[in-house]
Amino acid sequence: MKVAVLGSGVIGVTSAYYLHRAGHEVVVIDRQPGPALETSFANAGEVSPGYASPWAAPGIPLKAMRWLLMRHAPLVLRPRFDPAMARWLFAMLRNCNARSYAVNKARMVRLAEFSRDQLADLRTALALSYDHRTQGTLQLFRSQHQVEASSKDVEVLKRYGIPYQCLDSDGCVDFEPGLSASRDRFVGGLRLPSDETGDCHLFTTRLAELLARQGVEFRYNTTIHKLHVERGRIAQVVSDQGPITADRYVVALAAYAPALLRPLGIRLPIYPVKGYSITAAIADSFRAPVSTLLDETYKVAITRLGDRIRVGGMAEISGFSHDLPERRRTTLVHCLSDLFPGAARLDDLSFWSGLRPMTPDGPPIIGPTQSPNLFLNVGHGTLGWTMACGSGHLIGSLIGGEAPAIEARDLALSRYHQS
Repeated sequence: MKVAVLGSGVIGVTSAYYLHRAGHEVVVIDRQPGPALETSFANAGEVSPGYASPWAAPGIPLKAMRWLLMRHAPLVLRPRFDPAMARWLFAMLRNCNARSYAVNKARMVRLAEFSRDQLADLRTALALSYDHRTQGTLQLFRSQHQVEASSKDVEVLKRYGIPYQCLDSDGCVDFEPGLSASRDRFVGGLRLPSDETGDCHLFTTRLAELLARQGVEFRYNTTIHKLHVERGRIAQVVSDQGPITADRYVVALAAYAPALLRPLGIRLPIYPVKGYSITAAIADSFRAPVSTLLDETYKVAITRLGDRIRVGGMAEISGFSHDLPERRRTTLVHCLSDLFPGAARLDDLSFWSGLRPMTPDGPPIIGPTQSPNLFLNVGHGTLGWTMACGSGHLIGSLIGGEAPAIEARDLALSRYHQS
């Protein structure tokens, strides 16, 4: 059958890959001139199943209030008259309890672990290179309080059988020698050796190029106006380049999906949470990170991508804002310079922001809708790169009428309508 995939970020392109692999005719539609030019363009680069957790967790409301007062704040809230923002914040707060956290965490870990395995299989099958490394992730603690608080995370890792290492400051330097110049800044860390890193934009671009050579059609520079419905089914995509028809449709439009589907009576509880990153060339490879480091205090990730360093993080709730405040750049530069001084060429760096499509409970929304030929693959938040291949694999199975490789029913939109 013919399948139209709406969106050419990492979620859309991996969906196209698994659909094409299953033998479907696939067309990918995007308003941008190429793949992965929005949220997938310059993310932190982590493929981290071990950190697949909901933002909505017990204690987060109190932590959030403290974060808002920090100089280099990991959380920024710009209040505005926006009913969608208010609904999303309220729904997230309702999930900040132990029971909801356990349910949502289990769903996210299941998908993230499956996705990492699928990424490894894809990489091997296609001999795809994207500045990837498989040397783990180090969560760095600047205080003894953070070390003690990490015991809860360790219990979760034990429960799900995720390998981990608790390190003192010397152990952190053993895995990240570049930290030797900032040894007095931290007291310990938690390392997840099974995590990976890689350039999401490079991965998506090269996968799209390969798919195009194999016959997948990419309709770039095409703005989607609406989905036309006839007798309860999607009949066509109405675009500025004319109508596009298919047998099945997959919406992978990240934060822009709710606006497209609202006229159809489909309400997606997704809101854009803005993240920032800087990318700089490595000045001294011995002072640079080996893999990925997560600064627990500022919630910022520092990742080595080939001959570059990517620093990404922060969460800004400000609607569909694309501005680049100098204060956010300053925070990212501070984290990099504080931990890896002299590692990067800071006089010539790129500064970027992207809109993460967040659900209030944490897991993405993957599966069918009330329209029998319309499917969703949206709402991955900060974990789109981590969950992309697993999500694409699930969509391929669901559209093909096959049993998914992992449980997927509790990832569908219908979970929000259950009592």
